[in-house]
Amino acid sequence: MVDWQFLALLAANGVLIGLMYALIALGFVLVYKATDAINFAQGELVMIAGFVVAVALAARAVPALAIALGVVGMAGFGFAVERLVLRPMIGRPVVAMIMATIGLAAVLRGAGPLLWGAETKALPLPVPDEPVALGPLLVPPVYLAGGAVSLLFLAAFGWFFLRSRPGIAMRAVADDQQVAMAMGIHVERYFALAWAMTGVVSALGGVLWGSLLGVDVHLALVGLKVFPVVILGGLDSIPGAVLGGLIVGVVENVAAGYVDPWVGGGTKDFAPYVLMILALMIRPYGIFGKRIIERV
Repeated sequence: MVDWQFLALLAANGVLIGLMYALIALGFVLVYKATDAINFAQGELVMIAGFVVAVALAARAVPALAIALGVVGMAGFGFAVERLVLRPMIGRPVVAMIMATIGLAAVLRGAGPLLWGAETKALPLPVPDEPVALGPLLVPPVYLAGGAVSLLFLAAFGWFFLRSRPGIAMRAVADDQQVAMAMGIHVERYFALAWAMTGVVSALGGVLWGSLLGVDVHLALVGLKVFPVVILGGLDSIPGAVLGGLIVGVVENVAAGYVDPWVGGGTKDFAPYVLMILALMIRPYGIFGKRIIERV
């Protein structure tokens, strides 16, 4: 017999975790939409953001100020990365930009512990510890807060791309850079905007996941955990990032609840990659990704 209440609890927690995955996946989508390159330093940006906020909290800054410092600091850092590291790559093959992000990831992974220490730092959020009762379900408040924040910012970014002039210009740049330049769009400016927005997303992800896992060098692994989300949903789709995050969150949480007791744990670590492999076999461009066909 299936314990439906237990299944519903696992699925509900998976949905909230999936929304937090989707928020970080948005960083992949923003860079890919603007530059056609995959940002392999996304996890390291999340880690650096977590360190900044955790250190600010340890210095007795109020949580709102610490989070604002992290968001503004990471937006500026993203702008600086685009300006100093990636702008010289414009016009070169996409693989050159991808290799630059891999190198950036390695530098940041070493710089975080070097600057702030290798020990795990706490990142407490001002939310209660007692589970919240949603009908028959008991949900941790930090999951509810993380899901709410993720949903709010995902909706804000969705509106930005669909309704605002800068968002429409970024979509034009993503569709065809040469045509966008011919129409008078400052392509380099929108590259910088995409990376600044990626810094904001990374700061929010660093706060949410840092509060759950603690902040150390292992926090960067969240970026790899989120990679199956963008492959499943589509690298250039914000709705795909949301749906992919929800699918991965629910599947890994349900699988861990039912399979971990039989295998001794670890199901969450490989379930997303099983989904990614299946997605690449069946629909390699993702659920909402743009299908590109080249005839030869």
